[in-house]
Amino acid sequence: MNTPSPVRIPAVWVLLAAAIPGLLFAPVFGLRPLLLPVGAVLVACYAAVELCLRVKALQPWRPLVAAVLGFLALCVAMFGVPSVGNLGTMVSGVTDSWQLVVQSTWPVRPGAEAMLFVPLLVLLAAVIGIELLRWPATALLPGIAVLVVSQAFAAVSGTMAVVAALGFAVVAAGLYIPRWPGLMLVPTVVLGVVGAAVGALIDVDEPYSVQRNDSAQVPLPRTISPLAEVAARLGKPDTPVFSYTTDGPVDRWRLVVLTRFNGVTWEPSDEYRRLGAQLGPPADAASVRYSARIQAPTGQWLPSQGLPASVTGAAPLIDPATGALLLPDRQGAVEYDLSWWEPQADEKLPDAALSSVDAPGGLGVIPPDIQELAATATGGMRPSFRTALLLEKYLRDNYKVVTGGVLPTGSGWPQLRDFLVQSKRGTSEQFAASYVAMARIVGIPARLAVGYRAPRTPVGAETIVHNRDILVWPEVAVAGFGWVPLDPAGGAGGAGPAPSRLAQITAQARDKVQPPDKVPEPPLPPPPPVPLPDPPFDYPKAVLWAIIGLVGPVLLALLVVPVTKIVRSLRRRRRTGADGVVAAWWEARDLMRAHGSRITPGMTPRDLARATSDASIVNALRGMAGQLDVALWSGSGADDHAVASAWAEVRQIRRTLAGRTWGARLRAVFAIR
Repeated sequence: MNTPSPVRIPAVWVLLAAAIPGLLFAPVFGLRPLLLPVGAVLVACYAAVELCLRVKALQPWRPLVAAVLGFLALCVAMFGVPSVGNLGTMVSGVTDSWQLVVQSTWPVRPGAEAMLFVPLLVLLAAVIGIELLRWPATALLPGIAVLVVSQAFAAVSGTMAVVAALGFAVVAAGLYIPRWPGLMLVPTVVLGVVGAAVGALIDVDEPYSVQRNDSAQVPLPRTISPLAEVAARLGKPDTPVFSYTTDGPVDRWRLVVLTRFNGVTWEPSDEYRRLGAQLGPPADAASVRYSARIQAPTGQWLPSQGLPASVTGAAPLIDPATGALLLPDRQGAVEYDLSWWEPQADEKLPDAALSSVDAPGGLGVIPPDIQELAATATGGMRPSFRTALLLEKYLRDNYKVVTGGVLPTGSGWPQLRDFLVQSKRGTSEQFAASYVAMARIVGIPARLAVGYRAPRTPVGAETIVHNRDILVWPEVAVAGFGWVPLDPAGGAGGAGPAPSRLAQITAQARDKVQPPDKVPEPPLPPPPPVPLPDPPFDYPKAVLWAIIGLVGPVLLALLVVPVTKIVRSLRRRRRTGADGVVAAWWEARDLMRAHGSRITPGMTPRDLARATSDASIVNALRGMAGQLDVALWSGSGADDHAVASAWAEVRQIRRTLAGRTWGARLRAVFAIR
């Protein structure tokens, strides 16, 4: 740069052009966490510009100086003073931060490792943009590239989109102010507002989002299923497991939900994500938010609820479909705050239909006598929530829970068949696994949950959960209510400081369940209306309308010229006195022009007569010339007789022209003049 001083203000505009797209990552991380790292990049880059202006020897190295200062400022702002301890975290953030975002629920936890790629993009755009200041439009391109990336992650809309567009337009105008002061600001701002408004008003399909279209699941570590520990924990019932203090009703804590069954083992889903800052409430039901503080000394699976809202004090993985929390790198005890959404179910639950969209599958090879037993337990009723309660009642009434001695283990088909057909004694593991298996056989969507019953203590008091509280229970998918926990072993009934709203409604429905021979099945919902078939396509009518649509405008266009001429002639005929004679001359002149005579603006009837070879027209024009002389120059004007005589000459000319060929007459009709 030969004249460095003009660089300062354009550099500020370029830095803002890089910062605005960086702040548009707000839907991913929130706006506040982005302000410090993006601001640090801006300050460092501008400091590099000032340094290079004052030290001439550094000007050739300005990109490197800006990049180094920007990166150092960014690391200090996000990681603290660089050291050996946080060097690995910085390197991990540079290489893996964007991957952490696609593996997380949104909004993402605003940690430095996940956010680092955003200020790095801002830094890159700022350094390149400053070096392209010689061409202002080109200097905006790095910022626009960051803008595209930010909108690919999460497109902003509404007021935020308008403000961002306006801000970017002002920045673009600011780059041109030194060259054309006052010229570029207004139109650029207007175009920015118009473009943003149009973008906000146009109703488009759901925009592309990295979270929705390219999200990634987290590779799961090797874990021990809590289901395999049920018998062992029941053998040491007095061993404490974890403690908690809650501000709301809790009847059970879940560790893991097992959805897949191959006939031998039950496995959880592998759709685990990193838990972001928070999860919203269910969209289809009213809910209340509760929280608890939990101290868990051991184990990778953290006690949770069905709909977690947030976790502070730990950064677990989450299965959003089940609410299960997994802390794979856990070392030692952990203390965390869990908040969750508790759906407020209503009395419509007993008559609700089952959900057809949340149906996990897998049963392996089903023993034939189990299929018959499942049909007997449900009375052959079609799948419904009442059928699910009927199956729960069948297991409660016909099987016994083992509480001491040698406890049965295993939940594969051999163990379940022994429980269902022979021993009829088991722990909640066999009860719940048998329930889920038979429910799936008869078409009820069900899954297996493992956790602990909540001991009966007052709300707000510290509660210690022991091994004897371990519980396995089934959950069935109910339309409009989500997954509803059931209790075929009767192990969770009466537990907890107070039952949840969903547990209360479920208990009421359970008390009213009756054998299928005493109560009719709930009525089926009305079938969806069958859409009427479309009427056959009327090709002749369509062709007719197509012809009308094509020919009609052409005909209208053709009629415009002759109709206009007729109207013009009628208006001329209404004139009187000298104006009437002049109007007759204008009519005669236009008739001759329509038939191809070349008429100049100053031409008189005698001039036109000399240019015409037809004797009849010549005589008519000469007669009209005499009438014009009398009307205009004699001082006596023209009476009605003179006007009639002039129009008689026009009729003579028209009759003479009517003797010409059809082609000439047709061209005269549609001639414009």
